[in-house]
Amino acid sequence: MRDSMITDNVIAHIRSELYKQNMEHRQLAKMLGISGAYLSDILTGRRTGLKAQEHVKHAMAILGIKKSEVNA
Repeated sequence: MRDSMITDNVIAHIRSELYKQNMEHRQLAKMLGISGAYLSDILTGRRTGLKAQEHVKHAMAILGIKKSEVNA
């Protein structure tokens, strides 16, 4: 089960923005300073701790996703 910050809606927005921006998942991982495997774990819900939540917030900032878009 995902923590409150990492909801299915948040993950969907991140995946959608990756597609829209023609960015590979490993490119985002590199920008976040994490491995592609770790990012995959976050996006599939295997990692949900505080550090993973920080990475999700940072990913949202990189991709230009606003909290208000995700919560709408």
